[in-house]
Amino acid sequence: MKLYTKTGDKGKTSLMGGRVNKDDLRVEAYGTIDELNSFIGKAITELDSTIFQDLIEDLQTIQHELFDCGGDLANVMKERQYTLQESSIEVLEKRIDTLSDEAPPLKRFILPGGTSAAATLHIARTVTRRAERRVVTLMNEKEDVPTVVQKYLNRLSDYFFAAARVVNFRLQVSDVEYIRGGDVFK
Repeated sequence: MKLYTKTGDKGKTSLMGGRVNKDDLRVEAYGTIDELNSFIGKAITELDSTIFQDLIEDLQTIQHELFDCGGDLANVMKERQYTLQESSIEVLEKRIDTLSDEAPPLKRFILPGGTSAAATLHIARTVTRRAERRVVTLMNEKEDVPTVVQKYLNRLSDYFFAAARVVNFRLQVSDVEYIRGGDVFK
């Protein structure tokens, strides 16, 4: 099997149920999710499995769920069945709560950084926010998009924030606090 098909040489790409321009909002949304998935793969390689097995398992599950999100966004068939479920959001919420309880309480805003893995997770957080914005734009254009994808991405960015803080905490590296402001969390 060849990796190239030449079917996109004129600026079009295939969706499930049709073809669109490669700069279509739908393609931009799932393409940003694909970019996010790559950063998650990078984060996994930066985590020591003896310390972060729970996070690695989370991230591997998230990679599959993001693939589901991309597939759901690429589906423009008249009769659609979506893959991502609300239960994935509930699992994320439980993990966010667990991770938030483990890290020290926040007093100030924090900047991305600390350890390499935490910084990569912060990149994943910001790419998640961009993916969510692309999905919202798609929804605002009255495109048929499963709302669970937008909700999942919204919660996922919170997960990455909590996970980045836990990575720093477990490695005994302080979060990088924003020093130009005072304590904002009490």
